[in-house]
Amino acid sequence: MEKVYFIGAGPGDPELITVKGQRLVSEADVIIYAGSLVPRQVIECHKEGAEIYNSASMNLDEVMEVTIKAAKNGKMVARVHTGDPAIYGAHREQMDILAAHNIDFEVIPGVSSFLASAAAIKKEFTLPDVAQTVICTRMEGRTPVPELEKLELLASHKTSMAIFLSVQMIDKVVNQLLTHYEKDTPIAVVQRATWEDQKIVEGTLENIAERVREANITKTAQILVGRFMGDEYSKSKLYDKHFTHEYRVGIDKK
Repeated sequence: MEKVYFIGAGPGDPELITVKGQRLVSEADVIIYAGSLVPRQVIECHKEGAEIYNSASMNLDEVMEVTIKAAKNGKMVARVHTGDPAIYGAHREQMDILAAHNIDFEVIPGVSSFLASAAAIKKEFTLPDVAQTVICTRMEGRTPVPELEKLELLASHKTSMAIFLSVQMIDKVVNQLLTHYEKDTPIAVVQRATWEDQKIVEGTLENIAERVREANITKTAQILVGRFMGDEYSKSKLYDKHFTHEYRVGIDKK
């Protein structure tokens, strides 16, 4: 039997799939891609005769039926997910089913939309003396979150945060963040990061909800919040000329 590859396609820009991911897509006999979030251009490198399925209109049983049948017929399968499949990728359940059928699989990581969004606004999540932790989370919707992961509890850390799948509830997001973050905390909403129609709205917790409504952003967006978007931070020790580490001696020690 051939192998099934779960491939992170990246956030949208077809050039942001990894070299390995693109190679595997080009070699696959069967490609199942999340067409609602992965641009068709990402898989245009497919070989002639490859079977292509858009999982946007398929349920889990249908996806697995195609995958298992192809693998058992000795075909190579590329299961192409948006961003990195390890974050809100819903691929664990698929891997468990493959394992139960003794089908070999491998995961190829990709660029997550929260990283693409930070790149879009040209900011760094982990600034010295500002934040050294990044929380990736989502608001509770039709999919619940564990009680200890409620947004207002996570907000108590007041660190850098990337909030997925929640822009349609921007007012509720803001209200829960305000339980701990100050009103002037910077916040950005990045819709379809790296796509040609990417849209960025920036502001503070006090005005972001209104700005998001004015921009008509209702889905496919990252919410980034935290002081990492401010201008006050300490310089990194890594490149401090006075700092000694394994590869460099500080000028004070010479």
